Amino acid sequence: MKNPNKIPFLLNNDTYDVILLDMNFSKDTTSGKEGFEWLKQIKERDPNAVVIMITAFGDVEMAVRALKEGATDFILKPWQNEKLVATISTAIKLKKSYNEVDKLRKAKQMLEEQISQPFRDIIGQSNALKEVFGLIDKVAKTDANVLILGENGTGKELVARAIHQKSMRKDNSFVAVDMGAITETLFESELFGHKKGAFTDAREDRPGRFELANGGTLFLDEIGNLSMALQSKLLSALQSRQITRVGSNQPIEVDIRLICATNMPLHQMVQEGKFRQDLLYRINTVEITIPPLSDRIDDIPLLANHFLNYYAKKYRKEVHTIAADAMNKLKKYPWPGNVRELQHAIERALIMADSSTLQESDFLFSRKSANDIASDTLNLDEVEKAAVVKAIQLHNGNISKAAEELGLTRASLYRRMEKYGL
Repeated sequence: MKNPNKIPFLLNNDTYDVILLDMNFSKDTTSGKEGFEWLKQIKERDPNAVVIMITAFGDVEMAVRALKEGATDFILKPWQNEKLVATISTAIKLKKSYNEVDKLRKAKQMLEEQISQPFRDIIGQSNALKEVFGLIDKVAKTDANVLILGENGTGKELVARAIHQKSMRKDNSFVAVDMGAITETLFESELFGHKKGAFTDAREDRPGRFELANGGTLFLDEIGNLSMALQSKLLSALQSRQITRVGSNQPIEVDIRLICATNMPLHQMVQEGKFRQDLLYRINTVEITIPPLSDRIDDIPLLANHFLNYYAKKYRKEVHTIAADAMNKLKKYPWPGNVRELQHAIERALIMADSSTLQESDFLFSRKSANDIASDTLNLDEVEKAAVVKAIQLHNGNISKAAEELGLTRASLYRRMEKYGL
């Protein structure tokens, strides 16, 4: 390339394992000033760029300066072909190591964020949960795609993590993605990654969730919330097992184990034309349905005491037991928010408790009981709409708190508000 002014454009539109950069571009110029200026610009755009400087007018001092300013190596003209090939081969290996380190750093950061979340293990001994454990053991040993169904707050992500931990991929990353929280415009960037400069806020190259999960497990939660257009893009990546970063035209092969989850009736949505049948076939080689907490009453004492111990340590409070009448109250409550709601109820009760034992009066449930709801209507849409309205009113229009009360993300609550015209 005789015109170095094309360098910024090329770097913004593609990736390069090795860059061979001449020190002098202008006629009769031997100082190497141009080369050093372009080296500086390249390293500013990509600190991990592997650059080999080339010149016919070099000396030891110039070579040392080039290395200090970020060049990987320095070659004099005329070169020996064998030495040039060896230098480029070494540089390519160095670039690969940079890429691996960067990918591992990002994967480690994401993994640490996810590991820090409490209650990673599935707790329970009920027959309903034992059936789930049996399915986990069977499917974990394979690479089959899994679709986990269940209400909000039942622990679908915990089941996905359990499958990963029992699989042959357990030593690699488990990457979770909340599909309900990803906007249409950021979908490809989040899942497939992007090149620096691909859009306004793309300040650096960034691998997507598919790349971070390469060799491991990719968990797509709330898969039922994807639009038909995004379903098509996802299906294409799953079929080809390749992704392309936004701003690049270079496909990247990925090897992932896919686990999806939703609380929505995907089979019914296929019949209504709201979910692609071919995508459903792709993601549900095996289906696992998580029972709601109301079907696992025997597990409530185990869960309640587990959460109590956790929050007692977290808040450094000497509260270690739950009174019998309080436990009976917990077992009779219908738990529309499932395990997540029970977790929050224990946390609130412990924070407000005045004694070393949680009492019945420490638990204040704002929702109607199951019998009260049933007396009004058995229509599921009406029940859901009433719960949404109740939560919004309870928190004086605060959507974040209402979403937390319902066990939903903000994005999911907004979709339900739009659905019911609220």
